[in-house]
This record gives sequence, C-alpha cells and structure tokens, in this order.
Amino acid sequence: MTGRWLRSLLRLLSLQASFTFERLQGIGFAVAEEPLLEPLRHDAGRAREARGRSAQYFNAHPFLAGIAVGAMAKAEVDGEPEERILRLRTALSGPLGALGDQLFWAGIVPAIMGVILIAGAVGYGLQALVVTVVGYNLCRVLVTAWGLRLGLTHGVAVAGELSRSPLRAIAGVAGILAAVVIGAAIPWVGHWLLAGAARARLFGFTLVGVAVVVGVATRSRPVPAPLVTMAAAAVVFLWRWSSG
Repeated sequence: MTGRWLRSLLRLLSLQASFTFERLQGIGFAVAEEPLLEPLRHDAGRAREARGRSAQYFNAHPFLAGIAVGAMAKAEVDGEPEERILRLRTALSGPLGALGDQLFWAGIVPAIMGVILIAGAVGYGLQALVVTVVGYNLCRVLVTAWGLRLGLTHGVAVAGELSRSPLRAIAGVAGILAAVVIGAAIPWVGHWLLAGAARARLFGFTLVGVAVVVGVATRSRPVPAPLVTMAAAAVVFLWRWSSG
C-alpha cells in the first residue's frame, strides 16, 4: 500500500498538467488515483468503470485534491454504489476549492510574500527567498500527503472528518497573519525604498494611517486586497521616482 500511496502522491504534484476546459482537473485526478485502484485489477469490469468515473469533471484546490483522490479510491475499492461515489466527488469539489483558496491563496502565499519583502528591506533578500521557497513547497507536499491519507482512511465519510480537522481554523489564522504581515511590509518596504529622503519616516507612518482608515471605512463593503496592495505599491514607487 505504501508504494501505491507514494506513486499517487507524486502524481498529485502534477495534478494540473493535464488541465482541460472540459474536465478541468479530471484527467490529472484519474492519473493520480490510478495506482490506488490496483486492488481492482483482478476484476476488469470494475476497474474499467472506476477509471472512467475518476476521469470525469473535477475542480478543487490542487493542494487539497488528494483528499478527494484518496476518498474516491477507497470508495471504489470498498464497492460503494456508483451514485454515492459520484455524489461524493461533486460534494468535495466546491468545499476543497474554497478551503484551499482561503488557506493558501488568501493566507500562506501573501504572508510569505510579505516576509520576503520585509527580509529584502533589512538585507536578507536572497536567503529569505531560498528559505521561503523551500518551506512553501515542503508545506505543499505535507498538506497533500496528509489529505491523501485522510481520504484513504475515511472514504465516503471524509467530509465529516475534514470538518473536524484543524484545517479550517488554520485557514482563518493564516488570513489574519497574511493581513498583518502585508500591512507591516508596505511601510517597511516604502521606508527602505525612500532611504535617504527626509520625509521617508513620515511617509511610512502616513501610509500606515491611510491603510487603517481604508480598513475601517471598508468594513461593510470590502475593497479587494490585491487592488489596495497594488495602489499602495504604485504610491511608493511614484514617490521614490519623484524624490530621485
């Protein structure tokens, strides 16, 4: 089982290599699940049907798709009815996509970018870049491996186990951490870019104040974070350019 699990994990790292507009991640899903379906090789009919189902439409966050791959494989090997297997596939797609987006795209990735920016501003840019790239990819592999084991262990009951896992709480904390780190990085990097200008420190504090005001003013109607970040970056670079 360990060998099949490892092959499936390695294939999950290239889940989107066969991305298509018709099935999205479906082909990559089938490729990743194929080693886990080897127990069905003595029943050619079941194996063919299982592989056909595994290649159907699927779309979730690529780092958490292993949960669905493991759960589907266990359901197939356990002989669950086709309707239940397909219902499980559909039920997992949306939540895994939303949870993964919140955890990685809105949490871990922005936080890492903020750390790299701050590290660059204090003189550790290259070292920080290497450490964070290695750490991020290690995190990606560990999360995918954990998800694959969770799915293989619980099968059709994986949704309940996922809801009881600490992943949702971690995703919420990651989002807050990202906001704090990016909020710290903008004035820090602005101060670094404006080094030598008499108004650098004042500009940094002003930028923090503006960020706080914008945050309070948009509580009921949030502005997309990338838009705010891009606007702040534009202000910093324009100020740097104008100050020579």
